[in-house]
Amino acid sequence: MVLSLAKLIEPEKASIRVALGRALFMTGRMARARREFAKAVQINPSDDWAHFALALACERTGQRARALGHLKLALAMHPDQADYGRALRRLAGP
Repeated sequence: MVLSLAKLIEPEKASIRVALGRALFMTGRMARARREFAKAVQINPSDDWAHFALALACERTGQRARALGHLKLALAMHPDQADYGRALRRLAGP
C-alpha cells in the first residue's frame, strides 16, 4: 500500500516501480508485476536488474519471446551476473 502511494507521488521514479514490481511478483501478481517492471525499464533502460525481473515476470505470464529478449539485454549489460546466465539457459532450453 505504501509503495502504491509512493508511485502516485513519484510515478516516474524507476526505483519505486521496481520495488512495487518486486512486491507484486513475490505475492504472485505476475501481470501487475510485469507492468511495473516494464515501466521501470522504460524510465531507466540501463537497469539490468529491471530487465531481469521483467524477463521473469514475462516468463511467468507466458511471454517467452519477450522474456528471452530482456534476459539477453540484462546479460549483455552485466555479463558476470550468474543468475542472468542461468535464467537465459533455462529459458532458451536445449
